[in-house]
Amino acid sequence: MAQTMEKFSFHKYSGHGNDFVIIDNWNGQVPEAEQARVSQLLSRQKFGIGADGVVFIGSGPEEVDFAVRFFNSDGSEADMCGNASRCVAHLAHYVNIATANMTFKTKAGIVESLVKDKYVSVQLPKISRPEGAALVDVEGFSQTYYRINTGVSHAVAFLDELDNLNVNKIGRVVRHHSSFSPEGANVDFVKVVEDNVLDVRTYERGVEAETLACGTGVTAASLLAAHRGLVTGPSVLCHTRGGEDLTVRFEGSPDAPEKVFLEGAVRHVFSGQVESDIFKK
Repeated sequence: MAQTMEKFSFHKYSGHGNDFVIIDNWNGQVPEAEQARVSQLLSRQKFGIGADGVVFIGSGPEEVDFAVRFFNSDGSEADMCGNASRCVAHLAHYVNIATANMTFKTKAGIVESLVKDKYVSVQLPKISRPEGAALVDVEGFSQTYYRINTGVSHAVAFLDELDNLNVNKIGRVVRHHSSFSPEGANVDFVKVVEDNVLDVRTYERGVEAETLACGTGVTAASLLAAHRGLVTGPSVLCHTRGGEDLTVRFEGSPDAPEKVFLEGAVRHVFSGQVESDIFKK
């Protein structure tokens, strides 16, 4: 059980303010059955390490270098996470799990990655076509939200202004709206700054709050903006609330892209050991 678990090492990473605890779990020191609960405890502010999510690295099938599991801060498991994938790739290269060119398995599919110093590019698994739209009203704030799955489900609204937007209040309602049931959706609010430049704010399910950046969110925003003719592509620069930029590149039509890449810098913040006391109430 987690209460008697031995101490283990971790690495804290940030992708534009989207922060993660990454655990090299190759030897299985954190059993699969405990990973959701451990993720919840490690993600807690003040009582744990604090993070938007936790990632476990383990062995994968022969055709890839390794496999990963992504957990949100509430302990729910995510099929995919763009920024966490970039952070994982950086760690895997620098602890010699993989070369700078690598592939790894996620629940959403195989991810290919290239690491160049602190700059990491990931090619995301196959992305679905836009899935229609839904009109949602939140206390008089009525917007059309366009649906797309970029490894996880997203609902994207295009607005003229984001600065004074109450992302947590509106996002929480939209995330649970019946139009996106049963699993709900991440909610992205997007402003077109100029051609091929977007401002993006995201409410993330599983974190249940606005995060400073969301890799699959800026990907959803970029592809839908291109789909609607708001940008020309095939490379879109996205400003995040973390103050840094992510780039989304795609090949082919934005409606059914052949390849989609998410690119940007990552930061290795610190490494340490989790002591058993973290599991005690």
